[in-house]
Amino acid sequence: AKVIYPPTMIPAFLKKIPIVIKNTFEPAFAGTVIRHDCKSSNLPIKGISSINNISILNLQGSGMVGKSGFSGRLFSLLAREQINIILITQSSSEHSITFAVQPDNAGRAKALIEQEFELELLANKLDAVVIEENLAILAVVGENMKQTPGVSGKLFHALGRNGVNVRAIAQGSSEYNISVIISEHDLAKALNAVHDAFFVDLYKTLHAFCLGTGNIGKTLFKQLNAHTEFLRKENGIQVKIVGISNTRKMTFNTDGINLDNWEDKLESSNETADLRSFIDTMKSMNLPNCVFIDNTASPKPIAFYEEVLKSTISVVTCNKIGNSGSYQQYKSFKDAAKQHGVDFFYETNVGAGLPIIRTLKDLMNSGDRVQRIEAILSGTISFIFNQFKG
Repeated sequence: AKVIYPPTMIPAFLKKIPIVIKNTFEPAFAGTVIRHDCKSSNLPIKGISSINNISILNLQGSGMVGKSGFSGRLFSLLAREQINIILITQSSSEHSITFAVQPDNAGRAKALIEQEFELELLANKLDAVVIEENLAILAVVGENMKQTPGVSGKLFHALGRNGVNVRAIAQGSSEYNISVIISEHDLAKALNAVHDAFFVDLYKTLHAFCLGTGNIGKTLFKQLNAHTEFLRKENGIQVKIVGISNTRKMTFNTDGINLDNWEDKLESSNETADLRSFIDTMKSMNLPNCVFIDNTASPKPIAFYEEVLKSTISVVTCNKIGNSGSYQQYKSFKDAAKQHGVDFFYETNVGAGLPIIRTLKDLMNSGDRVQRIEAILSGTISFIFNQFKG
């Protein structure tokens, strides 16, 4: 409605007149064309839309179950008072109804409901009306959704993987649209995550925050810079380094730090390195597909691993200290990663980066079990044996 008032499009639809919507900020961009003779798309969804700044009202109580005309009474009341309902969802148990309105109407809607259902509230047949604010609606739309199994699963996996909590869900029987209500704070991250999940012709973007700029950190940046095109073409992945910190300074850039001159960018930064501040900034940026990379040998970052994982941010580390402490600490990292649907990768901790961990995991996933381990666990002794001749 902010672009074009919907009723004004009806005459164009009836006469099959195409409508072209252009972006005034990017006049050269092709824009969006609405027409009657569109070709079918191979993608399961056609587009993703959102509505910012909405409020929802929740009604629940045993007095709603099996009560004929309850919904009609509720929505007739709101219609008489010119309160527009943006989205409605009701549980199959008929125990609750949730609907979304503009924030300006939320307080008035609550007062009207409390007045209309005063007797039910006094008799405890209805619970107190609850308003939730600072929310947004995200919707995926497409004519192929009805013919494609797993669309809902992919949508909710993309949101869950990025720590986006869904407050309410609505889907019509036509299956042309799935709408979810989420926190407005998470909307930008959710839109990017869902785009990555559904539009395979786009690159999946990983947002990496790197701690440590020693030999390992420098080598990582060099490899990423050299293999940018390969990662895009062969793996469909674009890696953006959006945060870098060493022991002296740190720097951030949501659009990605240029790896051709990252050292100059870091040295010219006015932000003094502080691990607590680095973690807080990473969390507050709230980007999709985030990875925290620990390229240090310091014990200090280890204390933040569990917090990072619980913030739905994956951890990749070459720091051996985290996994060489107590088993309880290691288990807490693994459990946090599993519970929040993120990854905890540490293959370089073992065997100087040889694919030992992954090989063992694959064997165990196929049914094999480790009976015993025989190894020289000391790197120094291993080096001596490799050099010994006699």
